[in-house]
Amino acid sequence: MPATEARYGRKIDVASSLLRSFAVPLLTASLALTAALPAAAEDGDVLPAVPPRVETPTLFDDDEGGNADADDPAIWRNAADPDASLVVATAKEGGLRVYDLGARLVQSIAAPAGPGAEDAPGRFNNVDLVHGLRLSTGRADLAVTTDRGNDRLRVYRIDPRTPGRPLTDVTDPAAAPVFSADQAEINEQRTAYGLATWTDPATGRSYALVSRRERTTIALLELTATADGKVGYRKLRTLNLPSSFRLPDGTSWSPCAEPGELPQVEGMVVDPANGMLYAGQEDVGIWRMPATLTGTPRLLDRVREYGVPGTYDEATEECVSGDDPGYGGNRLSADVEGLTLVQQADGDGYLLASSQGDDTFAAYDRELDDANEYEGGFRVAPVATGPDGSEECDGAAALNAPLGSRYPHGLLVVQDGHDDAGDAEDRAATNFKFVDLGDVLTALDD
Repeated sequence: MPATEARYGRKIDVASSLLRSFAVPLLTASLALTAALPAAAEDGDVLPAVPPRVETPTLFDDDEGGNADADDPAIWRNAADPDASLVVATAKEGGLRVYDLGARLVQSIAAPAGPGAEDAPGRFNNVDLVHGLRLSTGRADLAVTTDRGNDRLRVYRIDPRTPGRPLTDVTDPAAAPVFSADQAEINEQRTAYGLATWTDPATGRSYALVSRRERTTIALLELTATADGKVGYRKLRTLNLPSSFRLPDGTSWSPCAEPGELPQVEGMVVDPANGMLYAGQEDVGIWRMPATLTGTPRLLDRVREYGVPGTYDEATEECVSGDDPGYGGNRLSADVEGLTLVQQADGDGYLLASSQGDDTFAAYDRELDDANEYEGGFRVAPVATGPDGSEECDGAAALNAPLGSRYPHGLLVVQDGHDDAGDAEDRAATNFKFVDLGDVLTALDD
């Protein structure tokens, strides 16, 4: 694992028998539905491979590399000049990176420091976009990111008129922590983690859905504009997903986690057509629920490791797994990450999910009438004379719209958790791969 992940105690697979009272209503509903999950694809299926066109410069997660660790991308389309579209991506303690469609670096934004020398530094985890938010200075497209280190959202205005510096910080300095009560709690780093944005077409109001690290909580925040052109937020409500599950044999199971940790959510996306939130609970599976957080979540698919018992070994700080009882799914290997949507004009399309444990991507039907059934999968594979593939993908973003001459059929950007850094193989290296979305759709249609 990258050095900074180890430093902040990244979740690893460990046993836990916690059954929280706040999860019981959701747990009851989810268990009733697990038996009705759609039939799984056969294990061992050979999935089609799609090649990346280009890749971003390597990021190194060490002091020399500024502790930069690629995580999550978002694609901003320049409607006036699609060839000048941008990819905004998080680099954790390394802040934000902005790339052009050739995967060349356009702008680098540092994460803000903590308030004190002994406090956790800023750490940008996930990013998403908001289009046309009304500010006092006019409507603006925004890049919103979770600053896990400071437990806040950071907001950046996207201005194509300044091509060398397209992002400007417009975060309200009075913005409060998302989950923490004080700095001591922030330093424990159970803070803002995953992110998805959503604009309600009925009201025009824009929201951010934010998950909490090492907890099952998702919060709904409304983005608010200030009189001086800044953007803040206010918390409307929270929802807690289950942390423990009753298996068909009558036993209770919790995913492996360090003592005191609960199975967290990171990858999230909202379908703007119906306001449904898809959330990847990393060691459990993919949930679907209203983005308003007012309905009952439904578990759409489970990871293969679902139901596998484990015991935490304090000496090795690892989980020792028991026998697989066979209650898991067949398409996703923990962690489930990087959820994104491929939207099509007729309302069809795909929900894509990174199956981090086996370096693949799973595609589900976007339409609710088809129960989000599994449609196939693919790998982002290396090119013999070009970029390597994607391994242990954390984040992904798809945009099914013409992006100039480079990507007339749209673009998929995926994180690569193990970039081939040539002579620097001893350093933790990550980056982002750019894939022609047309190649992905062809692979899924075959």
